[in-house]
Amino acid sequence: MNFEFSGRTIIVTGGAHGLGRAMARAFAERGGRVWTCDILADALAETREVCGAGCEARLVDVREREAVKAFVEEASRESGQVDVLVNNAGGVQGQVGRPLEEVTPEAWQVILDVNLTGAFHFCQAVAPGMKAATWGRIVNISSGAGLRVSLTGIQAYASAKAGLIGLTRQLAHELGPFGITVNCIAPGFIRSNPSTERQWQSYGEQGQRELVESIATRRLGRPEDIAYAVLFFSSDLASWITGQTLSVDGGR
Repeated sequence: MNFEFSGRTIIVTGGAHGLGRAMARAFAERGGRVWTCDILADALAETREVCGAGCEARLVDVREREAVKAFVEEASRESGQVDVLVNNAGGVQGQVGRPLEEVTPEAWQVILDVNLTGAFHFCQAVAPGMKAATWGRIVNISSGAGLRVSLTGIQAYASAKAGLIGLTRQLAHELGPFGITVNCIAPGFIRSNPSTERQWQSYGEQGQRELVESIATRRLGRPEDIAYAVLFFSSDLASWITGQTLSVDGGR
């Protein structure tokens, strides 16, 4: 299956490393005009270099609605609209699991803002252009934590990722009449960034072995595994698939 995105403008949020970098690279290698953003300047510059001339990178905090709007306007300037949006920005924001009564309002809110509200901001910003073009693809990156108990033990993370699945279903029905599909991917555990690496190390040798043995394919995922699923949802081949959440987890 050969995907081609020449002439398409694609936004990938959270592109500084891991999944976001793999997605941005996958689109760029297939002819897409990629715009990626993050708040990590050095790592984002590395992504820009890896992806080559087909990629632009900007420092954008997805929590800032006006910054998101300005970024989308810039990305849309040449072609008139964003064709594909991948809401990948998120993560645990350096937090670890702790008892419910110890979670501060600030700790709760920052995870919801980055993982869920940021995706809403981007969906809101790209919708007018996609509607005018009567074509669009939105792919939200949730997590296995949005479908079952989170390995992180972080209540806000599980809630935000479940909320992203709900947002996907709702927007699929709202935007479907305009030729826009909205789908979601729930990745399994992938050692893709400093947070997941710390999580992996915290399991110890026995915990790591048990995690791998709980996966049907008996291996951890790779960023490319998620990127390939994103390519499919973003393609013309997935034009009659919307409102769906696909677990890409090696079989749990």
